[in-house]
Amino acid sequence: MRLLSAVLLLATASCACAQTAPPARPIEIKVVVINMFEQGADTGDIPGEYQYWVEREHLDTVLPFPQGYHDLRINPSTGVLGLLTGVGTARAAASVMALGLDPRFDLTHAYFLVAGIGGIDPAAGSLASAVWSEWIVDGDLGYEIDAREIPHDTPEERALWTTGYVPLRRSVPYEQPLTPENNVVYRLDRAMVDWAFHLTKDVALPDTPQLKELRMQFEGEAAHRPPFVLRGENLSASTFWHGKLMNQWAEDWVKYMTGGKGTYAICGMEDTGTLQSLTFLANAHKVDLRRVLVLRTASNYDVPEKGQTAAESLASTKIGHYSAYLPALDTAYRVGHVVVDDVVAHWAEAREHLPATAK
Repeated sequence: MRLLSAVLLLATASCACAQTAPPARPIEIKVVVINMFEQGADTGDIPGEYQYWVEREHLDTVLPFPQGYHDLRINPSTGVLGLLTGVGTARAAASVMALGLDPRFDLTHAYFLVAGIGGIDPAAGSLASAVWSEWIVDGDLGYEIDAREIPHDTPEERALWTTGYVPLRRSVPYEQPLTPENNVVYRLDRAMVDWAFHLTKDVALPDTPQLKELRMQFEGEAAHRPPFVLRGENLSASTFWHGKLMNQWAEDWVKYMTGGKGTYAICGMEDTGTLQSLTFLANAHKVDLRRVLVLRTASNYDVPEKGQTAAESLASTKIGHYSAYLPALDTAYRVGHVVVDDVVAHWAEAREHLPATAK
């Protein structure tokens, strides 16, 4: 009787293992869409970054993903996989690495699209605009002193200490030379970014009287434009910063970290964590880093409107209450899906070769 019980227990365990074991042949993924947050359910309620992709790309099949932040979703007929990382660099890095090491999937030819919202520099673009970035710049690693203790006794000190933020292993702001130890940037494949931009630059983005009224409260020709697709660099930092002085820091920091080659346009939180994991996975020949794109769309400006203080503006800036929250989510899908659908439609070519830059 005991022997029979043991055999039955072993058989049950074997069945359970068979159900959870990876398929004999990994699923080849064509595109991974990476989003960072969701408000509630994946479908049918107030959306976050994930929901429009789930609903409109028909990511109807749910795949358990206990080693990551959230279950995966896939459209088996198109080969598009949705990954929700969770907010913050740590969650993004862990979730992307977990996906890259998951034996159920073959990601060696997959394209990766990070599609999220962020705060835009009014000197670069307008609400609900879309930004393709070549440079992803880290805004976390460094030294910092409280602004009230910034040296300011002499004109030289005031000119030098425009911020209390100092590059890692340096003594003063923006000290040269940059070294790999204090220059934490990720540069995406320029040809791929060019291709994505040219493919989507004429995508029609809806404008509304409400958006127009909002953007006219800010200064700058670019800030007053209807939503459009642009090129610009991404500053990724876990701290949600805000205000005119922090905006100046962002512009200067991106110029410094890219050696003057990049111009700050939009901020995000998770993208350096995502790029770090993808870089390590590429080193292990799990993914092709040239096939990575980062798209951020403007849910708000990163400075206050006229007549507001930074503190007053920040108090009204919360997830779900950004001034262009829903339009930015819509833009992320409208622009991003053009790239996704093109890869899927031309998979025979795109699997083997990067798409050529559109002329």
